[in-house]
Amino acid sequence: MSNIPETGRTPRVQIRLVVIQILVLSLLGTLGGRLWYLQIRNGSEYAKEASGNHVQQVVQPAVRGEILDARGVPIADNETRLVVSASRTDLLKMKDDGKGVLTKLGSVLGMKPQDVMDKVRLCDSKTPQPCWNGSPYQPIPITDEATPRQALQIRERSEDFPGITAEPEAVRRYPSPGEANTAQVLGYLSPVTDNEIQQAKDTDSPYLRSDQVGRSGLERQYDKALRGKAGVTRYEVDNLGRVIGKAKSDPAQAGSNLVTSIDARVQRVAEYELDNAMKIARTQFDDITGENYKADSGAVVVMEAKTGRIVAMASAPTYDPNVWVGGISAKDYQQLTGKGSDYPLLNRAIQGQSAPGSTFKVVSTAAAVEAGYSFDGNYPCTSSYSVGGQVFKNFEGENFGPISLGRALEVSCDTVFYGLADNEWKKDGGINPKKGQPKDYFYKAAHQFGLGKPTGIDLPNEVSGRVPDREWKQKYWEANKDSWCKTGKKDGDYVQKIAYENCLEGNKMREGDSINYSIGQGDTLLTPIQEAVIYSAISNGGTMWNPTIGKAVISADGKHVSEIKPKSHGKLPIDQKTRDVMEQALAGVVTRGTAAWKFGGWPQDKIALHAKTGTAEVYGKQTTSWLATYSKDYAVIMTIAQAGTGSGASGEAVHNIYDALYGVQKDGSIDKKKALLYTPQKDLPKIQPDGSITAPKIEKYDPKADQAEGEGQQGMPTDNPPATVPTPTSTNRDTRRRTARPKKRRRILT
Repeated sequence: MSNIPETGRTPRVQIRLVVIQILVLSLLGTLGGRLWYLQIRNGSEYAKEASGNHVQQVVQPAVRGEILDARGVPIADNETRLVVSASRTDLLKMKDDGKGVLTKLGSVLGMKPQDVMDKVRLCDSKTPQPCWNGSPYQPIPITDEATPRQALQIRERSEDFPGITAEPEAVRRYPSPGEANTAQVLGYLSPVTDNEIQQAKDTDSPYLRSDQVGRSGLERQYDKALRGKAGVTRYEVDNLGRVIGKAKSDPAQAGSNLVTSIDARVQRVAEYELDNAMKIARTQFDDITGENYKADSGAVVVMEAKTGRIVAMASAPTYDPNVWVGGISAKDYQQLTGKGSDYPLLNRAIQGQSAPGSTFKVVSTAAAVEAGYSFDGNYPCTSSYSVGGQVFKNFEGENFGPISLGRALEVSCDTVFYGLADNEWKKDGGINPKKGQPKDYFYKAAHQFGLGKPTGIDLPNEVSGRVPDREWKQKYWEANKDSWCKTGKKDGDYVQKIAYENCLEGNKMREGDSINYSIGQGDTLLTPIQEAVIYSAISNGGTMWNPTIGKAVISADGKHVSEIKPKSHGKLPIDQKTRDVMEQALAGVVTRGTAAWKFGGWPQDKIALHAKTGTAEVYGKQTTSWLATYSKDYAVIMTIAQAGTGSGASGEAVHNIYDALYGVQKDGSIDKKKALLYTPQKDLPKIQPDGSITAPKIEKYDPKADQAEGEGQQGMPTDNPPATVPTPTSTNRDTRRRTARPKKRRRILT
């Protein structure tokens, strides 16, 4: 008889089947439990989340806040335009990627089809302008200059233009009141990018895909306040995209308005005078290079001396910020960024750094006094200063004999400062300083004057300038020694010799370094805004203010005003006595020194002006003109690259700016009614009950009446000064800089 069950299965097989049945039942039980949990227990929660997957949002862009000058005149506002936009997402769903629609759109708008297609392509490192650098998921503007007829054609034939919209929108505008351009100060806008959206996602100011954001200037610095908050309406839609309900609506909040300390009238004067000075400089012959001055760039700053507020700031060359509105063309982009453009996007008032020349001597004077030299002592102003086999010459070999530091400032005697800096270099141990810390009075003074670091102005991307002290020289040598050692030659040309010397001892403070540094040459770099801070501080008694342009942020309804108070970052390292005698010397520069021939007829007894001229030599280029001035109310700094001497290139222009500020007439009288800003503007503009701000009318600057005399002076030979100025004496060195014909440029040694 057999032991095998009737089923024909062994006990082992039966056990396996039972186990499998148990596993299957367990899985079915688990699945059922999970389904109960999802559908019964948490069904409502998941239903809510599912409905969220069918929510579409419509964005209503916020109206961007206006930027106003100190009197309430808009220098950046908005205007309503008909904007035609294309949805790239919708276009890419079409078989031809929307080329047919864009071609028809071009015919309606009077644009070439390729130009329209270029507008909707995405920017990358290889794609030239025009292109779209914003989010690919938001409507891309094709034009903001559509006519009502064109918009009507698009809207009435919507079936022919899928993905195309034509709507009235608030578009940024830079109105240039009174022809005051203010481009580099204002900046410009461009669309937000996906990367920016992601980065700001969890901040208190997230971006929406429709946002325009500030890219430079005040538009960037105060972007959060100006941008406001876009309105978002969320709609529930079904699977076919039909609206089945309204989920939530957040109204748009207009951006706040920014009141600045800029006075559009003074801004226009500053821009005109800078541009005119550059044009005139280009007509002047440079005896050193044998060609006319290039005068290729420049800047001017007008600052309130007692607060640090910026009244005007101009940079040349400049541009029209409106070219960025609605997307910039390839031609305009090339003109702004190409190699031959000279980079007009650069704000040279805060980003243009160059050797300051003799305007730096106020720092060297303070350093000398701190080192123990008497301001009224006698210091030899010889025709040259010799160090070993090197000769450092005074301008044109001038020799004034023993003079005080004040007189050295007036006549800008280089050899006085050469000697003082050289003495201190030797006291510190020369090229191999004594054990312990060298005193380095001349370098420490520069840092105490706030140099070598940004001033803290409320504009982005300010540069720091450079103080070439021992620490800087060591770092610079470490970064460049390999290149110097490779290219340097002991008996090569000038550049090769310098490289050879730098290879051997470029990390050491050499005698020539200190001598050149004392007159603002060598590796020293300053910006116009840094000079404005220094000369304002001398004017106001020693306080160094953080320069500011923003004066107040005012909500769109006018109910909330947040004033931006001036802040100080320190005091000048000079006592009151030193400041007073230094001020007397700087006043002498205007009345009998190097700037006297350009300020004839100025009512010095009523409004005292103070100045320091500077002519900085740059290897391989023409000299840079610097003119630093101040009154009791303002500091005015002007610099022009490759334009010649300090007063020669900038004197008339700065004189004319002061004339406009104080209402000084041709005969030297003062007409306060014609003064643009006899005293600085203190109060904010008046806010109306509806939140709007009263804006006075602004007239265009007419230089003809005010500058008839000045233009005559500019046209005169420089060795024949105006009749109102005494015949130049040997103290008026800048008078003769343009006519002197030295055989070769004085070599700047390192």
